[in-house]
Amino acid sequence: MPFLTQVEQSLLQDGLTLDGLQGYLTTIHQHNIDFSDLYFQGSRHESWVLEDGIVKEGSFHIERGVGVRAINGEKTGFAYADEITPTALDAAARAARGIASAGEQHKVQAFKRQTAHKLYDSADPIAAMDEVKKIDLLKQADAYIRSLDSRIIQVVVSLSGVHEEILIAASDGTLAADIRPLVRFNCSVILEDNGKRERGSAGGGGRHDYSVFLATDDVGLPLSFEFAREAVRQAQVNVNAIDAPAGEMPVVLGSGWPGVLLHEAVGHGLEGDFNRKGSSAFSGKIGQQVASTLVTVVDDGTMENRRGSLSIDDEGVVSQKTTLIEDGILKGYMQDKLNARLMGQALPVTVAANHMLICLCRV
Repeated sequence: MPFLTQVEQSLLQDGLTLDGLQGYLTTIHQHNIDFSDLYFQGSRHESWVLEDGIVKEGSFHIERGVGVRAINGEKTGFAYADEITPTALDAAARAARGIASAGEQHKVQAFKRQTAHKLYDSADPIAAMDEVKKIDLLKQADAYIRSLDSRIIQVVVSLSGVHEEILIAASDGTLAADIRPLVRFNCSVILEDNGKRERGSAGGGGRHDYSVFLATDDVGLPLSFEFAREAVRQAQVNVNAIDAPAGEMPVVLGSGWPGVLLHEAVGHGLEGDFNRKGSSAFSGKIGQQVASTLVTVVDDGTMENRRGSLSIDDEGVVSQKTTLIEDGILKGYMQDKLNARLMGQALPVTVAANHMLICLCRV
């Protein structure tokens, strides 16, 4: 079943239809609005925590609602409702358009249904495995960790999953939907040796269902056990480590989580709105050398099954692979529709999770 049809059946009820959404956008554009969009979201979240063989925490919650955005020049009006009904949507549309006065009406374009390459399966991880099997997965990891080193005195393993459905309809004709699974497994251990205690942790996940943690490698170990071994290895290294010497020294970054340092040091500075306002160190430097010639930075939201990848972003635009810095030369910024229009640039889009209300060009 196509995503749009599936999400329409799930999110649009009480007489709401895809074709009928144009009427609410038209209501917004009875005021002097340049652009508007509707963002529908329904998600289910769960988490399980096993500490020293005992289930210490279990949680489950549901989020559901619609956000309305109306843009006039640089001004943005937001409104949202935590129920998806014609009455709530109409009220949110009228509230959001209050950012501008009544006047010239900008035409709402006919919907063009977006199609994107599926980067992940639409399976529901929460429903795909029953609670007994989820707890058993955690207990097996707990037992395996304890078998690796008798000095381990505490084990905490956790499992979490999300199933999210989104629908975007916009005045520029965008009509798109996505179904996003997300899972994570994590383990943390404390190891004690001669009165010294040290911790190790490891984990991972992506846009899968929980079965990914049961898949075995070449030697027959499931992925959950690989995370367990890494957590124990870290604790063993830490407990035998000596104090680091003081002073400056080279730092070598590997692949994976060290990328967070790049994210913080460079990524946020390449967000379009900061550069439009001149508050970034990279403002006005497109085409200039901003880093070593050895540095190339690529924003890639198209890698299959990765937790940071999206088939479409939260403005309904198909995710892209965008080169930001190439051989040390600044090539461009991350943009959303608002900033790309205000800066007169094309749209290499990287829009962070809208979550019914906030939509910005964020890494």
